[in-house]
Amino acid sequence: MASSSPFDCLIFDLDDTLYSSNIGFGDATKRNIDDFLIEKCGFEQRKASALRVQLFKTYGSTLAGLRALGYDVSADDYHSIVHGRLPYHLIKPDPQLRNILLTIPQRKIIFTNSDRIHAMKALSLLGIDDCFEQIICFETMNPNLFNNKKCSSPQEFPVVLKPSLDAINIAIDVAEIDPSRTLFLDDNVRNIAAGKAVGLRTVLVGKTMKTNEADYALEKIHNLMQVVPEIWFTKKEKTSVKRTPSDLNSTLNPTHVAA
Repeated sequence: MASSSPFDCLIFDLDDTLYSSNIGFGDATKRNIDDFLIEKCGFEQRKASALRVQLFKTYGSTLAGLRALGYDVSADDYHSIVHGRLPYHLIKPDPQLRNILLTIPQRKIIFTNSDRIHAMKALSLLGIDDCFEQIICFETMNPNLFNNKKCSSPQEFPVVLKPSLDAINIAIDVAEIDPSRTLFLDDNVRNIAAGKAVGLRTVLVGKTMKTNEADYALEKIHNLMQVVPEIWFTKKEKTSVKRTPSDLNSTLNPTHVAA
């Protein structure tokens, strides 16, 4: 079935894409970043939130901004607070999402700015950690921060993250994909724009209206079949029959779906 689809591979963002932003992880992450700025960098509590916002706007992430400004911040230390203190009990298993993913015959890859420990934990809690062949994450994009290379200053090895084109191209190279036959799903408009710039087909998740750079828009990931049926069907098939994820469960690989 995948051979009749325009897509050979689907690349999924993780946070706020495969689980809802409404569970409270966004606010918890902001608080944890503020705590890091106060506890590890010595900033005043009253200035931490404003600094976090400024660094994000200017550099794409607080960690990237701190290193660009010359702070010798360890990525492991940063993630141990920013993600290590998250309320993971808020992530619940999602059998509906699991069933949808298991019906997709194409390659499925995670592409996240988060560190690998967080990605693996979140995927496991969702019950979908076995649905993806590969995780492209912070460590993938920033090997120089983990291979014991000596540097004269933190600026020598800047942090690479979405939405930079360098990050998108790393993902393309690591995954060994043809961008024109790859569907990229992300909740961030800037990430979607970067993906479109290098030729990926794009899905903006968490929105009902498309942007200029988004080929599709999903209010939530569970609407994937309704919005992008060509993942599963040819144009002729999708106009002649209406199917649901439960229909696919019994036709594609019923033993796998039941696992």
